[in-house]
Amino acid sequence: MKRLNIYIDESGDPGFTKGGSKLYTISFTLHETINSLEKEINYLNDKLDMIGYKGMIHMALLVAKRGEYSNYNLEKRRNIFWPLYYFLKRSKVKIKTIVIDKRYQNTRKQLNKELSKQIEDFININKEYFEKFGKIYIYYDNGQEQLNYILDSAFSSFSNVEKIVEFDHEEERLFQVSDMLTFIDKLYYKKKNHISLTNAEKYFLSNEQLKHIMLSLKNKRI
Repeated sequence: MKRLNIYIDESGDPGFTKGGSKLYTISFTLHETINSLEKEINYLNDKLDMIGYKGMIHMALLVAKRGEYSNYNLEKRRNIFWPLYYFLKRSKVKIKTIVIDKRYQNTRKQLNKELSKQIEDFININKEYFEKFGKIYIYYDNGQEQLNYILDSAFSSFSNVEKIVEFDHEEERLFQVSDMLTFIDKLYYKKKNHISLTNAEKYFLSNEQLKHIMLSLKNKRI
């Protein structure tokens, strides 16, 4: 039975409180389990071992120099990022990111409606692809209740879908890839649309590095 794993993560918040995020970003990483990633995962873990880091990579904290990364300088934090990027580049996976610009939404209800539309469009466009699989497992940790509801509704027409809520975030490196994609695609959107960056976002990747990353991942987009 062909199996597809979909790893979903988000960045930002869907609310409109003062000081809240300007964007709400959802990323999907799709892996057909017939394509082994053992070699690529070993590559990633070996690279991280070389720089003395073995934990889960959390991009928001890594970029902002917070949490367990608070004592790491910029060079070491970048050295943690690059192996995860190259892991994605080397892996046979498909990716998708949805960016909701809250400047064009006035309420949480409008945002949820737009998010639902974009997720449903993504699924409908790729319906034949999804129907090839005997089983689809969605890895999402129920971060936002409304997104959880939207995902359930969008995939409701598929009888072969099962959601996995409890999983080892550190072990599931592709979940960390989705987390990384929310940062990369959010940063690209901000720069392209002249949205102000945080100080951490300004210096973590150069314009040339970001352009190279986006170009190198183009063929993985679905």
